Amino acid sequence: MISDISADLDTTVQGVQVAITLFLLVMAALMIPGGKLTDRYGRKRCFLTGLLVYGVGALLSAVSPGLGVLILGNSILEGVGTALLIPPVYILATLLFTEPSARAKAFGVIMAMGGIGAAAGPLIGGLITTALSWRAAFLFQALVVLLIAVLGRRIHDPLPPDPTTPFDVTGAVLSAAGLTLVVLGIQFADNDIRLMVTLVALGAVVLLCFVMSIRAKERAGREPLISTSMFTDRVANLGLVTQLTQWLVLMGTSFVVATYLQVVRGYNAVETGVIFTAATLGLLVSSLAAARLARRHPQRALIRAGFLVCILGVVVLLTLADRSVNPWAFAPGLLLIGLGLGTMLTPSVTVVQSSFTEDQQGEISGLSRSASNLGSSLGTAVTGTILVAGLTGRAYGAAMITLAGVGLTGFIAASFLPDRTITDPTARSRT
Repeated sequence: MISDISADLDTTVQGVQVAITLFLLVMAALMIPGGKLTDRYGRKRCFLTGLLVYGVGALLSAVSPGLGVLILGNSILEGVGTALLIPPVYILATLLFTEPSARAKAFGVIMAMGGIGAAAGPLIGGLITTALSWRAAFLFQALVVLLIAVLGRRIHDPLPPDPTTPFDVTGAVLSAAGLTLVVLGIQFADNDIRLMVTLVALGAVVLLCFVMSIRAKERAGREPLISTSMFTDRVANLGLVTQLTQWLVLMGTSFVVATYLQVVRGYNAVETGVIFTAATLGLLVSSLAAARLARRHPQRALIRAGFLVCILGVVVLLTLADRSVNPWAFAPGLLLIGLGLGTMLTPSVTVVQSSFTEDQQGEISGLSRSASNLGSSLGTAVTGTILVAGLTGRAYGAAMITLAGVGLTGFIAASFLPDRTITDPTARSRT
């Protein structure tokens, strides 16, 4: 919907990119507080509240007269709603599916649906935008949210909420502010290097203050927003790095390819969406096979293989798309990228979630989703910055090469994972 929104709201592609990045950034900044709130108010209540906030944001986006209101509805309200509803999904999956293979299957289905949603979005949005308008696509979101809310009433929360659980407001503000400054700094890399450095440096200082704050609370015997023990598990830390890089590649690829197809090739929303079905198919096939793959192969092998296939997909995409004007030249590369991402998304989540006990699931789920959404926001911020430098074929190629480099970083991080990772949430041994 990028081209239609920018034309209708009298803004630019970069303006819409800012809205997308802010949406992902709000999610990333608020995932940790969102995960922590589940302990206080319950996983089901947070899930349903998040759906309500998201639905209001979708309705506001549908009637937005300009970019400002779109940012309020889509970037802020939908971002806040997502930060509330996503952590409960992963926490409930961990708590309700205690047997390793059953949990792997559950995470596989969840990641498949999440990945397919991200990849199929261009097709669904394109069809609705072409047949009706981009505003109707946001109304469609609101209807889907309403359906999920009705079905969500049947959810069983295995742990009762604890209203006495303290909430670290200072930590929540510091963590959100720090992440926001870092990502916004990257946004300015294309036109103001000094501002970029200043914002990133400020973000680093604020995040340092956040770390000092949670340590001070722990020493005083108070409960911080997130325990420092979340960062002492080597396996979980490596898993978080792979999660961040995976979603950076996924969202970065979606943004770059969708923008290229519409701005450079001149394809409409439907044509762009149809081309993306190759990535959707790859994600569907590999994600749904997650449980079977987990029984046969170590988590490390799956994550490494996924990154390699993604990098190969970028190479194929650049090679074929550059030599052919046929839109289906994009399909093989996108298929490989989808297959690679679907292969490693579930193992990464399993590695992280299974490294901690049940009473820590709220914290680690929020941290895990924060890392993933920070990767998503960085994906659009980094690639968008490269594209803004010049909307030409070379800029798009440079953006995809950058994503391949990020994939290589994820591969290296996965290489340090043990051959066999912890699958029992009650295990606390450190590798």
